[in-house]
Amino acid sequence: MKLITAIIKPFKLDDVREALTQLGIQGLTISEVRGFGRQKGQTEIYRGAEYYVSLVAKVKIEVAISDSLVPEVLEAITNAARTGRIGDGKIMVTPLEHIIRIRTGESGEGAL
Repeated sequence: MKLITAIIKPFKLDDVREALTQLGIQGLTISEVRGFGRQKGQTEIYRGAEYYVSLVAKVKIEVAISDSLVPEVLEAITNAARTGRIGDGKIMVTPLEHIIRIRTGESGEGAL
């Protein structure tokens, strides 16, 4: 089992969610986050005044999947989130040792 964590631009969230739903992904977790990478922030204009924002708003998506789905999920997220401009985000894959569904007590891949 793997935990896929993707940091993407907020306006691409619906596209990514739709792409994952088409693969049969039944659940994911979404968080609003702020940070920076190579982009190092951005300049914005508010009420005619220009100011620098050092932490850029992003969305973090986390989804637990079986090992067999990893290539498809990575491709779906990449294609749905790509704009071709700086700040498109990152995808991280982490091994999952154990999962338990609290309601039923199921564990392992049965809990996905």
